[in-house]
Amino acid sequence: MPAETPQFDLQDHATSVRPGEELDLEKLEPFLRSHFPDNTGPLVIRQFPSGHSNLTYSVVLGDREMVLRRPPFGSKVKSAHDMGREYRVLSRLHSVYPAPRALLYCDDESILGAPFYLMERIHGVVLRRDLPRKLSLTPEMAAALSHSLNESLTHLHRLDYATIGQADLGKPERYHERQVRKWIERYYGSKNHDLPEVEQISAWLREKMPAQSQATLIHNDYKYDNMILDAVDITRVKGILDWEMCTIGDPLADLGTAIGYWVEAGDPPELQAIHWGPTTWPGSLTRAQLVERYGEKTGRNLGNIVFYYIFALFKTSVIIQQIYYRYHHGLTKDSRFAGMLDVTRILLRTAVRSADRDQL
Repeated sequence: MPAETPQFDLQDHATSVRPGEELDLEKLEPFLRSHFPDNTGPLVIRQFPSGHSNLTYSVVLGDREMVLRRPPFGSKVKSAHDMGREYRVLSRLHSVYPAPRALLYCDDESILGAPFYLMERIHGVVLRRDLPRKLSLTPEMAAALSHSLNESLTHLHRLDYATIGQADLGKPERYHERQVRKWIERYYGSKNHDLPEVEQISAWLREKMPAQSQATLIHNDYKYDNMILDAVDITRVKGILDWEMCTIGDPLADLGTAIGYWVEAGDPPELQAIHWGPTTWPGSLTRAQLVERYGEKTGRNLGNIVFYYIFALFKTSVIIQQIYYRYHHGLTKDSRFAGMLDVTRILLRTAVRSADRDQL
């Protein structure tokens, strides 16, 4: 559904680079010019807002604009920031799905201190925690946007991952067992404070683990602020970003992640306070409606969807704790991370409430 007013001023813009996350331009610039010799103008580096994991920069070299992705400074979990893997995913995915086109990969850590890659810039609107200034959604637009998110997810899960060269991306066998074990281990590997809910949730996840669903390509971090929307028709998806956790696994884990980020108007105030996007906007689907719509589109059995929702909440809480770990130990000075421990606690409490009620 087209937006009611022109949205040309709502494009997602990069801003100044955050302190402590500057790139070494003396090394980066000659590297870029050696690979893009036809772009002879000045080099301008800016940084995109949000993003708590891999860092994303706007790179303008003359008349060419690109996006650079690199791991966060001070990361404790190196396996979670495999730039080469993310680059290979985009290299194979772009031709069949709205993902950015990969341009160049560099594993020479002498340039930026870590591997990095460059991809094309897709211009559009990114919906972060709150709507961009001057953007207003009618209930009809909010509903259409909810359906677009759902449709893009089902589109991904319909792809034949072997045909597009992604069969080596992961091992779908015993997917849940490995995932639950991994994220519990990651919690203890980045533990700073005692969070008593973890023991209860860990035991619940082990007990309620469902049978393996048919494996598909999954994004693993599917939410509004990883979507680029058309500035003219805000309900049309132009691109999906942040493929760092993409793998071959249970598609319902992807759905669980999506609803794990989906805060509703009727949720407790503490959950409302950490909303990830404008999912409470009037007209937006509820978590149950998103699940119902996904089931209609795919025909999959969704009887165990509460497991996937709770696992998504737990996984996200651990990711947030890993981010807080870097701040707590002085590995990053980003002030946005100071309150992350509270977010982890809210997510864990939400997971416990859902487990106790056995509902979303």
